Amino acid sequence: MERFERVCDILDRNGRNPARLIPILQAVQSEYRYLPEEIMNFVATSLGISPARVFGVATFYSLFTLRPKGKYLVRVCDGTACHLKQSADIHDAVLRRLGVGKGNETTPDMLFTVETVNCLGACGLGPAMVVNEEVFGGLSPDRATAIIDDIIRKEAGNEPDDAQRA
Repeated sequence: MERFERVCDILDRNGRNPARLIPILQAVQSEYRYLPEEIMNFVATSLGISPARVFGVATFYSLFTLRPKGKYLVRVCDGTACHLKQSADIHDAVLRRLGVGKGNETTPDMLFTVETVNCLGACGLGPAMVVNEEVFGGLSPDRATAIIDDIIRKEAGNEPDDAQRA
């Protein structure tokens, strides 16, 4: 029931207005890191629109995902500049380090999801990847896996985060 209470808050903040479907879905995805099917059905019912309309919007826009994503979203650029600088090797190294494969890019502990993207807009930094909102450039496979290892250490509590250092 708590899941629907958070969605009700999102709906209320948006005036339960069907014209605000995209911002509502963005807020839901921000809350859950994906769009659960039962939540989308609840949104449709609450807005008085068909579930097909909600699913249509959710599947049309690439910013939405219907699959759960990890706490850390690792996006490896495969745009032309990065691709020419062997970004596929970086992607493969990150997948190997995390023990996941293509088609199953999320770790079982839901800590990481690895994706390739067409462009990060950081062509001068290529090959590049973004972890959540942090951009890393001039990568090699070893440097990319070291970044992943640093995150794993932080999550294990072996290294203080920025808030603990202050």
